[in-house]
Amino acid sequence: MNNDEKIIKEIKEFHRDIEAWFRGKEDQESLYKKLLSGFNSDFKMISGNNNTITLAAFSEWLPGAYGQFPDRSIVLDNIEVQSTESHGLASYVEIQTTGDLVTHRQSSAVFVIHQDKAFWLHLIEKWI
Repeated sequence: MNNDEKIIKEIKEFHRDIEAWFRGKEDQESLYKKLLSGFNSDFKMISGNNNTITLAAFSEWLPGAYGQFPDRSIVLDNIEVQSTESHGLASYVEIQTTGDLVTHRQSSAVFVIHQDKAFWLHLIEKWI
């Protein structure tokens, strides 16, 4: 698997897992560990509201969101990736649907590659 494929795999798996988290459909403890295992310890995110969120803050927020959106679905569109031997840049559109509410985010992410896995380092989301 090349680095572009590793990044795409990580993006798709994370969004599948966070959708399951929001729905509360899988074992909370094992899913929590799986979700956090994809992040570099220096991870930071700039949310659509322009807030900076660290990995520690994200990991503290997660438990309160478990099972809070049982009908939420997440679809990804327009995934584009460029990578080097040890890093990658991805952009994609994330579409979340909860009941009648549909939100769209344009996301850009930087990944670090360690052996067979891509790890999230930085994520920027903008509402569209």
